[in-house]
Amino acid sequence: MSKAAELAKWGEVSTNGQVSGRRNIVINGAMNVAQRSASVTGIGAAAGYFTCDRWIIATGSSAGRFTMSQTADGPSGFANCLKLDCTTADTSIAAGENLVLQQRFEGQDLQSIGKGVTGAKEVTVSFYVKANAAFTFGLELYDADNTRQITKLFTTTAGWVRHELTFPADVDDGSSPFVDDNGLSLTLGFWLHAGTTFTGGTLNTTAWANNTNANRAAGIDSFYSSTDNNFFITGVQMEVGSVATPFEHRSYGEELALCQRYFQKSYQTGVTLGTVTAEGEIRYIGNSGYGEAAPVVQFKTTMRVSPTKTFYSPTSGTSGKARNHSTAADVTHSASNTSSDTSYSGSNYGAPDGNVMGYQYALDSEL
Repeated sequence: MSKAAELAKWGEVSTNGQVSGRRNIVINGAMNVAQRSASVTGIGAAAGYFTCDRWIIATGSSAGRFTMSQTADGPSGFANCLKLDCTTADTSIAAGENLVLQQRFEGQDLQSIGKGVTGAKEVTVSFYVKANAAFTFGLELYDADNTRQITKLFTTTAGWVRHELTFPADVDDGSSPFVDDNGLSLTLGFWLHAGTTFTGGTLNTTAWANNTNANRAAGIDSFYSSTDNNFFITGVQMEVGSVATPFEHRSYGEELALCQRYFQKSYQTGVTLGTVTAEGEIRYIGNSGYGEAAPVVQFKTTMRVSPTKTFYSPTSGTSGKARNHSTAADVTHSASNTSSDTSYSGSNYGAPDGNVMGYQYALDSEL
């Protein structure tokens, strides 16, 4: 098949022979944005966002631990990837254990899929992976609106491999469309470890089904089987249709703005939360007659919802604190007086008139 014919199959071809239009529903699929930190150790005891933006670790009950890093070891065409490096093995797997690398999506960003209605469309997920050895892991799509799911297995080798997995349309069994709002509707999850609660059944690979936990990860290997184990991933793309098109690269600035809908901070890009620095610090002069004269902070982009706010002293890095530069002391600084998805103002600290106050912030509206 000629290149032109192949591109024509994808349905959107520009005059220069390149695929046009926005296709990738995944944010930060090339792992280029890591606002929180470039590397975090000792992960595994609790779920959370740690390094590359929009990628959350979901975990439960395991004794295994790993380091998670954004690293410059991507395949050709990719500057970065996300690396998980096992540091504590877990070979006695309890039933409820799991380790899943996820991205979560708002329903209003999924309407082109047409899920649960006549004319619903297939979805194709493509991604690059490698590991220290051959493993079998699972890729799950989980419909949070209807508690339905489907999982397909994939394998790793010591070298980079691109997988292309097509998931069927879901139009039956009373499944409803994704709710058209800013709430959680769909989770894309890479299952890397699980106990029998999630592996004791039969994998749903060819059709969506009402969720049964035992069917979600049947047949996968364990990332935690040895401290020799590692897992690398990048170039994650989810698009409507049955064909995996070339990865849609976006500029760093655009990808960062997409990530900042869910998380943003006053610190400069690449600076870890709690770092002692004045760069990016919010400063104001205390004035008891004007609500301390604390500034209105306009967000860098509209956030998904009014965010959870965490403040840090720029001098000590302590969370929940601001710095009174006039008295050279940290002071309690927490919730703002008013907040929306675009700005907040004020604080609960009664700064003395004329005192110079300062703080750093992190804003979180993740799904």
